[in-house]
Amino acid sequence: MAELNRRTALLSAGGVAALLASGLLPGTAAAAAEKTLSGPPDPVAATYLRVLLRHTRWAEQQFDAKAGIYPAKDFTFAVVLGNALLLTRDGYDAAVAGVEKDQLKAHTLATIKHFAASNLLTGGTEWGRKLFFDTTFQSYFVLAARLLWTDLDDATKQNVERITTEQAAYTTALGTNDDPTSGSWTPNGLKGGFQGDTKLEEMGVYAQSLAPALAWAPGDARAKDWREAFGTWSRNEGGLPAADLANPRLVDGHPVNANTATNLYDTFLVENHGSFGPHYQEELWRTSGRNAMHFLAAGTPLPEVLTAQPNGELLWRTMLLMTSDAGEPLMPMIADREHLYGRDVIPLAFRAQVLGDRHAAYAEAQLAARLEPYQAYAPADRITKFSGEPKYEPEARAELAISYLLHEWRAQRGPVNPVNKQEFDAHAAGAADFGAGPGLLAHRSPTAWAATVTKPGFVKFAWQPHHDDWLFVLGGANPMLLPATNIAVKERHATTYARVRDGFDGTVGVLRFDTGYAAFATLPTGAAVYASTGVAEGEGVLNVHNLAMPGVPGLDGDRTYTVAEGTVTSKAPTAGARTDDLTFAPVTARHVRMLGIQPDPQYGYSLWAFEIRDGDGPDLARTGTASASSASAGKEAKYANDGDATTRWAVSTSDRPRADSWLAVDLGAPQAIDRVRLSWEAAAGRKYRVETSPDGVTWTPVAGYPTPALSSTKGRLDIDGRAGITVTGPNPLTVTGDHVTLSDGPPAPFVAELRPGPAQASGRVTTSAAAVEATVTDGFLVLLNLAGAAASGTVPLPGNRLYRGEQTVTRTGTQFSFALAAAEGRIEPPRFTLKAPAGVKAVVRDASRVDLTAPAGLLPLLVTVTPAGGRARTVLLPPRRTVPVVFGDVRPYPLADRALGRTTFPAEPLPPGMSSPAAAVDDDPATAWRPGPDGRMVVDLGAVTAVSAVELAWTHGRAPAATVELSVDGVTYATAKSGQARYVAVRTHWRAGDASLSRISVRT
Repeated sequence: MAELNRRTALLSAGGVAALLASGLLPGTAAAAAEKTLSGPPDPVAATYLRVLLRHTRWAEQQFDAKAGIYPAKDFTFAVVLGNALLLTRDGYDAAVAGVEKDQLKAHTLATIKHFAASNLLTGGTEWGRKLFFDTTFQSYFVLAARLLWTDLDDATKQNVERITTEQAAYTTALGTNDDPTSGSWTPNGLKGGFQGDTKLEEMGVYAQSLAPALAWAPGDARAKDWREAFGTWSRNEGGLPAADLANPRLVDGHPVNANTATNLYDTFLVENHGSFGPHYQEELWRTSGRNAMHFLAAGTPLPEVLTAQPNGELLWRTMLLMTSDAGEPLMPMIADREHLYGRDVIPLAFRAQVLGDRHAAYAEAQLAARLEPYQAYAPADRITKFSGEPKYEPEARAELAISYLLHEWRAQRGPVNPVNKQEFDAHAAGAADFGAGPGLLAHRSPTAWAATVTKPGFVKFAWQPHHDDWLFVLGGANPMLLPATNIAVKERHATTYARVRDGFDGTVGVLRFDTGYAAFATLPTGAAVYASTGVAEGEGVLNVHNLAMPGVPGLDGDRTYTVAEGTVTSKAPTAGARTDDLTFAPVTARHVRMLGIQPDPQYGYSLWAFEIRDGDGPDLARTGTASASSASAGKEAKYANDGDATTRWAVSTSDRPRADSWLAVDLGAPQAIDRVRLSWEAAAGRKYRVETSPDGVTWTPVAGYPTPALSSTKGRLDIDGRAGITVTGPNPLTVTGDHVTLSDGPPAPFVAELRPGPAQASGRVTTSAAAVEATVTDGFLVLLNLAGAAASGTVPLPGNRLYRGEQTVTRTGTQFSFALAAAEGRIEPPRFTLKAPAGVKAVVRDASRVDLTAPAGLLPLLVTVTPAGGRARTVLLPPRRTVPVVFGDVRPYPLADRALGRTTFPAEPLPPGMSSPAAAVDDDPATAWRPGPDGRMVVDLGAVTAVSAVELAWTHGRAPAATVELSVDGVTYATAKSGQARYVAVRTHWRAGDASLSRISVRT
């Protein structure tokens, strides 16, 4: 990474002159930096500049003309970094920005002057010094001041310098203790934390409070202590003992195995605020982007830890697995902050432009391509609009400016060329079970993303064909397939298939609830199979995004739904509150209620008014008494029928996820009625019933919302040409607005096959075991035992495909025999095809061997057997004889080696002389692990396993002396080749010229 250490600044000519005067830049760097910038260095950077220009309209709306500054609220004054970039680069367009350049400059300089003086570190009282989250905005603020350095007065310069150095002094003085001004925010010393609340973000905040001082004041007498503290926090951000202890590599002079933090789940996933939050996993590269820009702008060498981040590449694999077609991660377990495009730029820009990651460069380009249409969508000009909280705007503006600067720096060294879509999709493909704690079983194929999510409050079976984050509503409390996300999971059974071991990637999640079982199988083709015993009413829920955002694929303002009975086009709905007028056949009742079926995913139910009438008569509810299932303080039931349009009823905060919340009105006496009007707040019920009762005990439905636009009993649905679904079950499939219900009715067993393309004929096949559901989907046999007891039996399969196990050829296909453990799910790919007469028995041992047995008869049979992807072979079968047919050139999947495809340590950064140990578990004879001097590697088997043997295979040459070690926890190892272990290590006495390890095999 020598090129990263060049002392090259990315400042305006005026800024360079100022740094020359201050002695911060050497002459050679200054000469390079003084070259005229002809414009944005590449198309992605040009997009960032255009977005920043337009975003200036929002920034200027925040300007406090009376105070003469951008305000302190929500750190809005951080908009000065974006301003500074625009003011120091060519191409400023006042018509786009909505403000003249001179005026923007005056506003910016006045704000910098004010907040430089009002910081606690310079004697002010308004802001600063507090690690959470003042130091994040100090980082932006200091960089903005440096970009405009020659325009600042001497007092302001001195204040900026003091903020820079004294923040580092304050942070260093804390040691590993908490900041007393930051409330409950803590990095937990250097121990970290991961269950429910990782400390990656917190350690990153400590590190980023030190970076500006190291960059801009490297000659300060205190810099040695700052550097030590910066390195300590940075190296521990992605801490995991099992990985770190295996890595003796020195980073900035300190060994990785001296790290002490535990910030990651052992399956390399970051959890924050009680769920998997990709924003927080990305924090490693978000803070690195902020920090790196100070060093690069100041012409100060980058600390090694910014380009050699312990465990950073294993974290990145998780992000790749979760990546949408927009380049940002999919977020099935985060209650808000989805689609905050402006905040997801800088992690990708850092990885692409600083680390030179071509896959990150592709993702960054995809996100950049969507930024402008996203920005144009209402509320226009904003770049983090879907959280409902504008407080993220100043931060996103600053980070977009930093991302631009990173591109500008990279341009001096040659651009990073992104991979193409096919390369990215192939690289990102895979499947991973992150464990019951995080509650995420994820699979990314080249054509779809899918997951079984079991984290309480987020329970769902998620599926996004084409990785399209704007097709199905995925995040937070939005249900997917299951009708609600708050259903308690009683048992979780997860199976993961890996290409290197099984020949394909896939997952099966089988869940038990109080009311039954549901299962989800995901296939390498992008298809998925959902099967349920009928766990709830109205199951098989899919909510579809329907926005008019021209420029983003699929968001053209309508969605088209097609079933056998017809087609309907749904227009993009108007956001916010609505009023529903429901009429029904006249009834006489004393009690009337709204009974919820599906709430607003975030806020539940809330009504401004609940009116009840007979024809054009008066509102009978006005004189009635209202009650409700729950209420928030100050929003009791009585406010829904008080006649005041400014008061409302809302469910309690804890009941927001509850589907069956209700509001009822007692009219005092039986009344004739035939209509109701419900005036909803933004928390409008997605689905509900109106019911009446003579006594408040027995209720009769009289109306419902919404009315399905389509209802089909034919079992096929096409959604906007982007997803095809085939359903078999007793309930109809309905489409209401942009809400799809695959089994719209009382709880009932059903099976749905979901494909990233047109709907196809059902592949469901009937088994002889009542609890076992089976399909043949895209040629894969899916078997799902939806019961708590083992099950065995047979299933008739169409065609001539053979699957692992025993089957007998019939006149119409084969009869397959199965045996499944309780709640077990299996995916079997077709291993062979067989052309043979009825009665031939085939037992598939693996992908390379099938044993064929002819039935009784007088003459031998001539059959043709073809392995998947191989050449056909003609076989002569004598009567009642078994003939093993072996294809030696076919890999015998599934492979029994438990080490294949597993995570290995050390992870990057690797010790000197060592190549990646992953080469010893990739099933590729052409690759091998070079240990380096006395190298040691570890294989993580994923769970504690009874190891029976460990085998080592070396390349040609002198095999070094090697010792096998086993460990349950990844911390304490003992020399052994068998026993209980999750981690298997190989310790070598390797010398230059010795052989490399081509394979480590673990047998159980």
